[in-house]
Amino acid sequence: MEPASPFITLEGIDKRFGGVQALRNVSLRIEPGEVHSLAGENGSGKSTLIKILSGVCRPDGGAITIGDQRLDSLRPVDAIRRGIQVIYQDFSLFPNLTVGENLAINDLLEHSRWLVRWRSVRKTARDAVAALGVDMDLDQPLGELSVAEKQLVAIARALLHDARLIIMDEPTTALTGIEVEALLKIVRRLKQEGVAILFVSHKLREVLAISDRLTVLRNGEVVAEGPAAEFDEAEITYRMTGRRLHANRYVLPSDWQRQPLLKADRLSGRTVREVSFELCAGEIVGLTGLLGSGQTELALMLFGIRPCAGGTLLIRGESKRIRSVRDAMAAGIAYLPEDRLAEGLFLEQSIERNVVAADLASLRNRAGLIPPSRLRKESDRWLTELAIKAPSGQIPVSALSGGNQQRVVLAKWLSTQPGILILNGPTVGVDVGSKQAIHDQLRELAARGMGILIISDDLPELAGNCNRILVMHQGRLVDELSGADCDADTIALRLTSF
Repeated sequence: MEPASPFITLEGIDKRFGGVQALRNVSLRIEPGEVHSLAGENGSGKSTLIKILSGVCRPDGGAITIGDQRLDSLRPVDAIRRGIQVIYQDFSLFPNLTVGENLAINDLLEHSRWLVRWRSVRKTARDAVAALGVDMDLDQPLGELSVAEKQLVAIARALLHDARLIIMDEPTTALTGIEVEALLKIVRRLKQEGVAILFVSHKLREVLAISDRLTVLRNGEVVAEGPAAEFDEAEITYRMTGRRLHANRYVLPSDWQRQPLLKADRLSGRTVREVSFELCAGEIVGLTGLLGSGQTELALMLFGIRPCAGGTLLIRGESKRIRSVRDAMAAGIAYLPEDRLAEGLFLEQSIERNVVAADLASLRNRAGLIPPSRLRKESDRWLTELAIKAPSGQIPVSALSGGNQQRVVLAKWLSTQPGILILNGPTVGVDVGSKQAIHDQLRELAARGMGILIISDDLPELAGNCNRILVMHQGRLVDELSGADCDADTIALRLTSF
């Protein structure tokens, strides 16, 4: 039996942006009905390669072959006509339109239909949902859907255009474990139907679970390629970073003494019900639960963003009422939000302005002004301490990779000298090398006596970095794991046992 002809082949692709060589001699081959994963750190060239495949960027050198047609480059319309569809992290959907309207809008635009025939719109939408094998309310506003449901709409829309290659860019970043499994089932079904998938993800466990083949990029070059069965997480990590990363678990030192920094007693809020727990100096405590269990609500209450309806809170043994962010900061609490782009950063402002945003008062002189020299000194300090990769503190934070952006958010709050640090999804969308660096920094902060609370659904992250893990369900704390029980399999079992 002859091997299948590839759907698309890239040969010797080069791409340069100014003085930066984004891609160098990159070759990639994707077969029909194949799940091909693309791995690499932020800045390795993955996004540029996606843009070349989708026609957004023109390569400086090399060739693209689709079927038996050899091309120097693609335009976006050419890519779409040849069956290439990209599902970006933000899905590129319209939250103010219904599910049906989102599914039909591309067809309307493609055929320049200025007069909308609603019967035709509904038929187009029904066909898209049927092709995916799911049941959705076509009249529901898209803004009311969960992230997982929005993703289904994006996939259904891609299939409407006879997709032969679907590129999924970080498709599981905001999904729960159950939702990830549902997505992977859909990917397998598409594979059986002959649709090729380019799966781009930092989550190596999922990459190995779904992939037939794997390509690893580092510094714009292919450094490994082959059947996914020939790789494990450690090998992919090594190929991505060029170094072996440690996987040792975080444990408290033998001379650790229990010194409570925060003690919550029957805290209650809109979705939180009588939660009690302690966080001590030197601890890294995990907080997890299925989507909607109340863990984010609890964090927002502790930081004064959401009101507390009942219960008491002690900070270093002293009763505190946290009614605002100002109250929380005065009590020595810092909070890194889940969505760093929307809630944690001023994207178009410089790194140095972002770093000092939470602690302007300490930098002002007697005239109430902030001397540029102080601003630069504080920025340079954190660039060095957190190893933020940037040519200077004057560049906009939007120019940084996800891992470096997260370190800027961390620097912003560490500059306030907190005793309690709450992190919601600390490494979401961060590559494996930056993830390790952030974890190392958190361990160092804990060793200095800080109390750290990590909210995450990344079970290996919790297992490797927390000495205790609290489990929430329907707004209540229902379990606490420590010691040998702090492993990913045990956490997953507890999460699904309620």
